Amino acid sequence: MNNSLALRQSILLLGMAFSGSLLAQTFVYVSAAEDGTIARYALNDQTGELKPLGDTPAGGKVMPMAIGPDKKTLYAAVRSQPMRLVSWSINGKTGALTPASESAAAASYPYISLDRQGRFLLAASYDSGLVHVYRLGAHGKVTTPFVEEIQAGHAAHSVIVDATNHSAYVGVLGTDRVLQLALHQDGQLTPVGDGFVATAAKNGPRHSVLSPDNRFLYNVGEMSGAIVQFARQPDGTLTQIAAYPSAVAQKYHLQHGVERTASYSDTTPRIWAADIKMTPDGRFLYVTERTSSTVTGYRVSQQDGKLQPIGSWPVEKQPRGIAITSDGRWLIASGEKSAVIGSYAIDRESGELHRVAEAPVGKDANWVTIVSIE
Repeated sequence: MNNSLALRQSILLLGMAFSGSLLAQTFVYVSAAEDGTIARYALNDQTGELKPLGDTPAGGKVMPMAIGPDKKTLYAAVRSQPMRLVSWSINGKTGALTPASESAAAASYPYISLDRQGRFLLAASYDSGLVHVYRLGAHGKVTTPFVEEIQAGHAAHSVIVDATNHSAYVGVLGTDRVLQLALHQDGQLTPVGDGFVATAAKNGPRHSVLSPDNRFLYNVGEMSGAIVQFARQPDGTLTQIAAYPSAVAQKYHLQHGVERTASYSDTTPRIWAADIKMTPDGRFLYVTERTSSTVTGYRVSQQDGKLQPIGSWPVEKQPRGIAITSDGRWLIASGEKSAVIGSYAIDRESGELHRVAEAPVGKDANWVTIVSIE
């Protein structure tokens, strides 16, 4: 009798878990800068298929996006005049976006992120060399003016916050530095240690990602294609421990990259790295290179964080953005010169990518953001 009851309880619990997974919804958002829209998709968690759900107007050259930790709000920066920070409420059942707020942006931002508590939006300005911190109000509103401004240096390209919510890191392409800053409860930013760590000359630090255990930071250099690995100390300081050269430069005969201004016209095939992402379990890391239109994958040592190349795969043309689902099973890639986005299965054992689906997208697709809602 007891065994029968235990069996029925086990079946009930399994059924509840299974039905819960069926109720989970995964939505993909891709900003199409030239069209001024955000494309919406439903991602099939079992097959990787992308179902287009429509386009949401953003009212200008929309590029970087971020989702709040409560998964209820999508934020984006519009980089054309008038420059704005825009937010939408996310419908957890349909993925639809409802306008929530618009605020004037103090600069043109190629990168935005949120702190871990959803209290602040941080923004890096390439054109102005600044980092701004905005306080977030009720219903996802970005309040102005900003509460903090720091001089980051020429071509500030990214800003992220660590798992403790006490440290912020800024990739500064033009100075070959990664800034290390303390993030305070009032949104102020102050230098930690020397305030920065230097990389090799003409490396061009661009985007960064932190390991899930908060022990390591990895930054990809736009001009070198190298991944620089830093050890993170409890006080937020960084120490470089390794650098991994571009995995595709030799194969595709790419010369060292240069900073690309608005008037850039050099036709020499050069390294032009863009994005870097890690699976939530910290086992695999991926970077994009736009000239070769590839994504390269690495296995991450769980002991010392060292990287071992897995392989490189052709993806959408000129891939600026990638994102990985919260279960680590799917990678979505966009291409600035591609009419589609691609869905790639991540092999759970090897980390290899396998293209499984595509879906149409607007012009100049760049930023990819994914949210899973139960």
